[in-house]
Parts: sequence; C-alpha cells; structure tokens
Amino acid sequence: MNIQGVKQRFGIIGRSPLLERALQTAVRVANTDLTVLIQGESGVGKEVFSRIIHEMSLRKHNNFIAINCGAIPPGTINSELFGHEKGAFTGAVGERKGYFETVNGGTIFLDEVGEMPLDTQAFLLRILENGEFLRVGSSKVQTTDVRIVAATNVSLEDKIQTGKFREDLFYRLNTVPIKVPALYERREDIYMLFRKFAGDFADKYRTESVVLTSDAKMILENYRWPGNIRELKNVVEQLSVLTESKEVSAEQLVDLVPQIVNRMLPSKNNTFNVDNDQGFQEREIIFKFLLEMKNDLNDLKSLFYELVRTNNLTLPDLSKLKNMHTSGFSGDLLTHKDYEGELHPAPGTMYDEGRPFIIHGKDVSSYNASEDIEEILSLEDMEKDMIKKALKKFNNRRKDAAEELGISERTLYRKIKEYNIQE
Repeated sequence: MNIQGVKQRFGIIGRSPLLERALQTAVRVANTDLTVLIQGESGVGKEVFSRIIHEMSLRKHNNFIAINCGAIPPGTINSELFGHEKGAFTGAVGERKGYFETVNGGTIFLDEVGEMPLDTQAFLLRILENGEFLRVGSSKVQTTDVRIVAATNVSLEDKIQTGKFREDLFYRLNTVPIKVPALYERREDIYMLFRKFAGDFADKYRTESVVLTSDAKMILENYRWPGNIRELKNVVEQLSVLTESKEVSAEQLVDLVPQIVNRMLPSKNNTFNVDNDQGFQEREIIFKFLLEMKNDLNDLKSLFYELVRTNNLTLPDLSKLKNMHTSGFSGDLLTHKDYEGELHPAPGTMYDEGRPFIIHGKDVSSYNASEDIEEILSLEDMEKDMIKKALKKFNNRRKDAAEELGISERTLYRKIKEYNIQE
C-alpha cells in the first residue's frame, strides 16, 4: 500500500515531508517483528502509528492493546502487565492474567514508556530478550510472543543520564526509531487540519463550517501549538461553537483564543513577560508596527511599477547594471551608444539615440536632500518608535495615543518612563 492509501485508511491529514518519512518507516517495519520506539511530543498522534504497524503486520488478526505506563500506579503496574498469583499481595483474592499473557500473538503499545518504574523495566527487558516473564508472586517461568511498540514524549537519553531509565532497555526498544514531527514542524499541514476539523464539527453540530480570513490564517500557522493536533482540534471546536460569524477574523480569533499570539514574535530579555495582559498589549504594538512596515513596502512597490508603466519604461537587467556600477567608468556622460543598447527605453520616450541618460560626476549639491533611514533591528527600538509616533500624532494626549496603540494608558505611561521618551 502506498503512503496516500495509508493516509486515507487511517485518517491522516498532511503532506509534510517529515510526516511522510515517518509513515514510510512505519509501513516498511510493519511486516517484521522488530521492536519500534516512536518519539514525539504529546498530542502528535503516536498511537496512530502503533496501529498502522499492527494493522499492516502479520499479527493484524490478533489482539492489540494500548497501555499508558504513566497512568498506572507503580505498585500495580507489574500485576497489570505480567499478572499475579492468588495471595501475592493484599487484595489479590485470585490469580490474574497480565496483558503480556492475554495479548499473546498480538501487539502491545507501551505509551509513555519513560515513566515505567525501574523494576518493571527489568521485567520488560527479559521479555524482549527471550520472551519470558514471571507473574507477581510466582516462580513459574512463562513465555509469550508479543510484539512491543513503545512511545515516549521525553528524551530517554536524558532519563538514562539521571538513572531513571535502563540503557540496555533503551537499545532494545530503539531497534527502529520513528520520529513523529510536531505540528510547528509541519506548518503546511496546519490549515488542512483546521479545515478537516471544521468540517467534522460542522457535521456534528449541524451548522456551517468556520473559515478564517488571511490574517487569522497567518496567526494560526505561526502559533507554536505546544499541545499539537489535540490542541488544534480543541481550538477549532471552540470556534465552531462560540463564533456567530462563520468567517473568523484575526481579532475574533485572538479574542476567543488569547494564547494563540503568545509565540508569534520572539522576545528579548523577557520584555514581554511582565504579565499576561501587558505582554499581550506590547506584542500588539510590535505586530502593528510590522504590518505598517509591510504596507509601506507594498506602497513603494506599487509606486515604482506605476512610474515605470506611466512613463512607458522598461526594467533593465539588474546584473548588467551591477557590472556597470562596479567597473569604474570615467567621463561625465554616458549614452545609449556607449553600451550598445544595454538599457533600452521604450520607443517614443523622451530619450533619443545618442542623448545622455546617466550623468556621472554631477555636483552633489545640485541634488535634492535625502534622508538616510537607519534600519531598526531591536524590538525595543520598534516599540519606542511606535509610541513616539502615536504621541506626536495626538499632540501628547496619552489617552488617544494608548487607544491608537491598543494598550492601556497605564501601560503607555510605564513605557514612556521606561524608554525615557520626552513628551
């Protein structure tokens, strides 16, 4: 079965190369009995990969069970996995078969295997080495034929360094590693998943599917998504239920899901971590500044192309212009004849053959004065500049300036003091 068929069969959405590489590994290893270790953050869908491995293996007609090792108390996990004899401990009123006995011939998925106690790790290692285990309270060795697929959302290497995970068990489990990418590593899939969940919730609640404006989509795709697919699904359900308009703008998205802007912009020296409200307001200033810069650049591009169009000009070859600029010509006047047509004005323009169109060595004083604008590199400088502009626009009326910046007057006052802005 090809990767596209696997996606359709198991309901996997996405076209990320990292996702497809993980799927290819899972499909290739499925028909073997090799132990697999699936690594990835919480909420990326590691259990789906374990099911792919089981359903496409020779054990697919036998049992499959998923066990969360972190959810079972340390005092009972050995009994759950390996079983116990009657009277083995207080409350053991009868014998009990463990999962490794009942799932014989099938597949066991051990999620959060890094949370497994050290004594249980020793028992698991014995099963991986020779398929043998002991029930709790028994001295009779039993055997099992179980394929183990393990998963972890933490670094097992770090656990080994702190003495909380056995190094020999790690190498046994890590026969075939599969890395499931986090959602922020496959940003091209975020909106596809959004649309899929939006359609599902529209069917569930019998309503119209929510869609996002371009600005809202940008915010969605640039969020870090620490909860990954699980968090995205929850956000889509919130929007499906709580929004009146089915076209969600950036403002509505931020209003309903405030944390979605927490990771949009980098912070420096914890500038934005004073408190949640102030951090959000300060990010808004920077965000507006960046949007303003983007609009200014678009205006400049539009103006340039309009000048080219209205003056019936053609754009030169930039590589030739660069060579002309660096080759060190002498003389005051350059004409079309000098460069054999390397720059061609369109027919009918004011430039005729042989007339000068570039003047070198002209007196600098004859040009209009121009302003050198230094690029603003730090977020603090950008924020300071926005505050100065707002104060100048409203003649130092703090209330109006604060409204323009989208922050409280108290925050504005604090920023004026912090940046020593003269009003």
